[in-house]
Parts: sequence; C-alpha cells; structure tokens
Amino acid sequence: MKTNDWKDRLNIVYSTNPDFVYETGRTEERETLPPSRQNLTVQLDKRNRAGKKVTLITGFVGNEDDLKELGKLLKTKCGAGGSAKDGEIVVQGDWREKVGAMLRGLGYKCKVIM
Repeated sequence: MKTNDWKDRLNIVYSTNPDFVYETGRTEERETLPPSRQNLTVQLDKRNRAGKKVTLITGFVGNEDDLKELGKLLKTKCGAGGSAKDGEIVVQGDWREKVGAMLRGLGYKCKVIM
C-alpha cells in the first residue's frame, strides 16, 4: 500500500504515470563502528575562527545521532561549547589532552596532535 503523505511530494505538481514513485531524497544512515574500530584524530585548529582556538576531533564513522551524543559528552566534560556535524566534533578551547584521555577511556583509538 502506498502512503499518501503530502509532505513527501511538496515540489511535485502532477504526474500522469500511475507507477510514479516520489523520491523523498532520504539517505540511509551509516552504521556506527564500535569504539575499538574508530580512528579519531584530536588536534588544535585556529583557521577561519578569528584567532580563537578550538579542539577538533575528526575521523568519526557513524550516524549523526551517535556523533552528536559523543560531542555532547565531550563538551559537558570539558565545560565548553561547540558543535558536532559532518563527522567532526568541535569543542571550544584547547582541550586536546583531556579529550584524548576521555576518548581512550571510552575505548576509542585516537591520535592527539600537539
């Protein structure tokens, strides 16, 4: 049975093809690798940030929900702001050593670039 949700076909006006299937543009979520198989890199970044220092964690393989959950944990433990999107976690300030120790404690393989 076909669903007839109007939100899925906002930009389609009319189709005469009875077998037409509306493409919603949704992509499948990537499966999150276990922490022991993740290869994360922790580094300091100052580019395009008006001279402000941020700790940049890259190399996360998985879905956005798990990335945001890990980012929230790191930001909470450091007491700093930041963001988590596109496979990167940004924590405001220079927290390389603390973040590296926390990730190793959680079972992640990480390389801290000083």
